[in-house]
Amino acid sequence: MHLRSLTLITLAISTLHAAPPTATPPTSMAVKKDFKVELLYAVPGETQGSWVAMCVDPKGRLIVSDQYGALYRLTPPPLGETRAPEIEKIPAPIGEAEGLVWAFDSLYVVVCKTEKYASGLYRVTSSKGDDTLDKAELLRALDGSGDHGPHQVLLTPDGHALIVIAGNHTKLTELSGSLVPRVWGEDHLLPRMWDPRGHARDILAPGGCIYRVSPDGKNWTLVSMGYRNQYDAAFNHAGDLFTYDSDMEWDMNTPWYRPTRLCLVTSGSDYGWRSGSGVYPARYAETLAPVLDMGGGSPTAVAFGDGAKFPAKYQGALFLADWSYGKIYAVQLTPDGTGYRAEKEEMIQGQPLPVTDIVVRPQDGAMYFTTGGRKVQSALYRLTYAGADSTEPLGLKATTTTGPRLALESLHGKRDAADIEKAWPALGSADRFLRGAARVILEQNEPASWQERALSERDAQTALTALLALARVGDKALQDRLLRALDALDAKKFTEAQNLEALRIVGLSFIRMGYPDEDTARDVIAKLDPLFPSKSRVLNAELCQLLAYLQAPTLAAKALPLVAGAPSQDEQMEYIKDLRVLKTGWTPELRRAYFSWFQKAANYRGGASFGGFVKQIREDAIALLPPADKTALQPILDAVPPVKTPMEVLAESLGKRTFVKNWTLDELTAAAATLHGRNYENGRKLFAGAGCIACHRFDGEGGAMGPDLTQLGGRFAAHDVLESIIDPNKVVSDQYAPVVFTMTDGSQLTGRVINMNKDQLNVNVDMFDPAQVTPVNAKNVKTIEPSKISLMPPGLLNTLKEDEALDLVAYLLSRGEKDGAAFR
Repeated sequence: MHLRSLTLITLAISTLHAAPPTATPPTSMAVKKDFKVELLYAVPGETQGSWVAMCVDPKGRLIVSDQYGALYRLTPPPLGETRAPEIEKIPAPIGEAEGLVWAFDSLYVVVCKTEKYASGLYRVTSSKGDDTLDKAELLRALDGSGDHGPHQVLLTPDGHALIVIAGNHTKLTELSGSLVPRVWGEDHLLPRMWDPRGHARDILAPGGCIYRVSPDGKNWTLVSMGYRNQYDAAFNHAGDLFTYDSDMEWDMNTPWYRPTRLCLVTSGSDYGWRSGSGVYPARYAETLAPVLDMGGGSPTAVAFGDGAKFPAKYQGALFLADWSYGKIYAVQLTPDGTGYRAEKEEMIQGQPLPVTDIVVRPQDGAMYFTTGGRKVQSALYRLTYAGADSTEPLGLKATTTTGPRLALESLHGKRDAADIEKAWPALGSADRFLRGAARVILEQNEPASWQERALSERDAQTALTALLALARVGDKALQDRLLRALDALDAKKFTEAQNLEALRIVGLSFIRMGYPDEDTARDVIAKLDPLFPSKSRVLNAELCQLLAYLQAPTLAAKALPLVAGAPSQDEQMEYIKDLRVLKTGWTPELRRAYFSWFQKAANYRGGASFGGFVKQIREDAIALLPPADKTALQPILDAVPPVKTPMEVLAESLGKRTFVKNWTLDELTAAAATLHGRNYENGRKLFAGAGCIACHRFDGEGGAMGPDLTQLGGRFAAHDVLESIIDPNKVVSDQYAPVVFTMTDGSQLTGRVINMNKDQLNVNVDMFDPAQVTPVNAKNVKTIEPSKISLMPPGLLNTLKEDEALDLVAYLLSRGEKDGAAFR
């Protein structure tokens, strides 16, 4: 489903000459109305490489780094002038930087080893005390390299320290302190499946880390952890830090896939990256939810618009760069409790446009961005505002809504039992960020100083937060008391989130304190079994996992009908992966139903690892089969299902529905004048049945090659949604439009660039199959131009009755809120 982009200019034709490739011209980019992009410099790759990092020095010069070579310093031309910038090579024996910042009268450099220099944090100065940077000192070596190695460095708002960012393939460095309680673990209730292609195999928590570092590089404090590969970060005017974390695109369409996400970097936080299938869902109470799911992509630069001569809206915006999809987003942040909510819009989009870094230059108020990386063609661009709106500085002031959280965070990193009293009231807050800050204080203190209070607490949310902490740090001898304390709470009054937290506490007590004794296991099964299945998809996921762990004898008979009725392959796979460890309660019919699912899954599509994970699940389940059962199932196990194309699978799915009517926009818009009383679950089923789920994500499930539709309700009305479905070619969104590559031999290819390496463009040619990639040699490309045909087929509503169409529209506008106005 492609929604109109009302503010982006139309893509113009881009001409790329056969050899050598040239920098993407601004005329080929979709740019926010009234903004202007200038190409200042196309980097000669043979001599100056491919630029990936940039900062501004006190004189307004830009310092940049070749990913595989040296550092350079350049002075951009004044606004309005088109001459090339003045460029000089920095003589210091250092390069291969992914992070640069000028601070403490020095240039700090984070090197991610590619060829010559060791990974680590360096300080670059002048040996003569002049303007010549010729001396490089290694302050701290870091054990990591490659795409997930050490990345960025920035100055803290107080000007007293640095922030250093490292991806999940960088080993934890020696710490002088930690704001994160040093109790992290993998915490998987069921056996984790490692990535079948070997990515991040055997890499354990903490994963990607963010450190606070003293200016001399000697003292490193862990601030936050649990990221996959956060490349950059930026502070807002209130002093809050934000980062843009990557997805694992090979996991698309699995239940543990997480899209790229904007995260608020709070003190002591764990954002839950674990390798393979072990990624924490955002619903786990010991982690935090992202401020915004951004969709598929490859996050790079993060920068606020402070100091830019932009309209007021964009001076306070957070700008995020997506390397693979060639985009720069502007994100508007609004305080929400002690956290934030956010909405994004595209500022710039190009194919290809591998953005690597963004800075605002105070001397002219312009925004500069570089493209490059992996030896692709690199360039320097400048973004300015050319419209009529005022660009007077806002004088942004710090918000006060984060104050209570910051007060608790100031107590992190030290052990003082007196702080428990200060934290306790916040344990019951409705604000998840505030609860998290309070829980950190409990976990960094001895459990003996607060465990009795936790076990006797009767306020539901306060008790849940405290018991969560106790499950993570308490002694095994407390397991029975912890479960009884949980059972004493009035679960009938729990919200869905509180039910999920209670289930996670039970699971953590088993993970950290050990498998329960036989009587306890039987009692827990007796309490949970009547709750499964529930009406909630996420509760079913947690209940199924716990009951599988405990070997509940009724689970197979209850879960397999859920598999049969689940509208998404994500949900089906959720139950199937849990049932792979179940040894009890099977009948021949249930066994056949379980293994028959793999016949259907052979034609499911996902990321590059999807098929390998399905194979692992099947092999694990077969390994537990008694010999007689395996013999009886051999015909099913040996069957080879026919392989179908994604379009054939979609056509088959749609073909199961009968034609109802060739709906017009006016007919359904009139019917959608009121959406009250619609059926949420029916809308969710129709989201799959009408084919939307193949490309689009909604409320945490579905494809990721098209836009995530969860937040439609905040930006569009029913008419807009209906128009985009009924007539997808009327306005093909710049944000997700495919492009047509015309080759020098006259052949054509339609798709989207999703990855690059030197002269090779990797193009996805089938949005229904995210793993389908065609390599294109950029030297053989003659022209790139936008396609006028949407990848979404028309007529998707023609098999729906009016009530069904309205349920679908209400679902799409609901933002995933089952009790929203449309459903009351």
